[in-house]
Amino acid sequence: MILSHASGRARERRHLIRSIAVAAALTLAATACGSGGQAGGSGDGGSTLTVAVWNMAKTPEFKALFDAFQAANPGVKIQPVDILADDYADKVTTMLAGGDSTDVITMKNVTDYSRYSSRGQLTDITDLVKSGDTSKLAGLDAYNVKNAYFALPYRQDFWLLYYNKAYFDKAGVKMPENLTWDEYAKLAQQLTKEEGGKKVYGTYHHTWRSVVQAISAAQTGGDQLGGDYGFFTDQYNLALGLQKAGATLDFGTATAQKSDYKTMFETGATAMLPMGTWYIASILAQKEKGATDVDWALAPMPQRPDGTGVTTFGSPTAFAVNKRAKNADLAKKFVQFAAGKAGADAIAKIGVVPALQSPEITSAYFGIKGMPTDELSKKAFQPDKVVLEMPVSEHTSDVDTILKEEHELIMVGDKTVADGIKSMNERVKNEVLN
Repeated sequence: MILSHASGRARERRHLIRSIAVAAALTLAATACGSGGQAGGSGDGGSTLTVAVWNMAKTPEFKALFDAFQAANPGVKIQPVDILADDYADKVTTMLAGGDSTDVITMKNVTDYSRYSSRGQLTDITDLVKSGDTSKLAGLDAYNVKNAYFALPYRQDFWLLYYNKAYFDKAGVKMPENLTWDEYAKLAQQLTKEEGGKKVYGTYHHTWRSVVQAISAAQTGGDQLGGDYGFFTDQYNLALGLQKAGATLDFGTATAQKSDYKTMFETGATAMLPMGTWYIASILAQKEKGATDVDWALAPMPQRPDGTGVTTFGSPTAFAVNKRAKNADLAKKFVQFAAGKAGADAIAKIGVVPALQSPEITSAYFGIKGMPTDELSKKAFQPDKVVLEMPVSEHTSDVDTILKEEHELIMVGDKTVADGIKSMNERVKNEVLN
């Protein structure tokens, strides 16, 4: 996955220069992360394993996996390198560019994976794929780089619709079994209201570009790497229309306030929330602690009127071994454990969708305390088609950057939908594909 065009190499050099500059400003923090790897002892391994994660306190799957691995390997201690979720990609990029030795790096998305693997910053773990039964490991293909693998997925998520049942009941509204985007927009406007002196939005769209772009690609068959983005138009018109109607928090405010989709939903600030299945574990944990009383349920993602079945998008999450890991052998053992049955059992118990899939695991979900048990929620868990959130190629990282930049300009009103899409077309073709 080495960039073949001169322009790509130039962009890579510029990105590395920026990363190194940030590394200089964060020397103390990066050094602290690196020193964690040294706690395990010499370069030939040790009993302490450092793992880069995000928002440890709010992401229960990490503790579940770490506890399970430590129980299976007495004497081993896992030391998390905890990073804010919003800063994770930038911080890990800085760490790797600066030679940090944290053993295991969580791959939050395939775009970051594409970037790090193409730079030679991850250890080749193809042997783990070939030595085990990975045929039931969903999302594994996303990590195939010219028949080599630099990460193994432990989780496979897809997007669906969360909704507040109490708000629906109070409004005398029933969630449709087969929701279209037009119906979704009408519901969002209908459910927008004042509640207890505060505004409740009908829905909340988080600031990620995937909320508009990835679902457009999945449901139209559009290619996010192709350089022709007219298929984004309908979804942008929908998103901007909801903003204009006041049925969702506007993009500029959400960005400025660094809005947390979890807080929006759990405090009752929104009636609906399109989001990934990873959020289920967090809601269950918050309900168990009494931190939220939201009465929630699930529905399939809204569909285009001409669609058949339920199509959504998703992405695996993986663990990779840092090329500079102090404890490479122990790191590989952890990565294999997390992707295997023991890891799948550990996270399934708390409501996280493991990459290792089976009917038994799916059935177990709805036996978890606090899970909604209605038929629509169960249907939401069985989409007909899950399209990869962003295709993986040598161009992924550069295209992702352009699409993100133009997405932000459209959503804050600095560009019209037509002008933003025109810029996407021109920039991707001129800066990346040609």
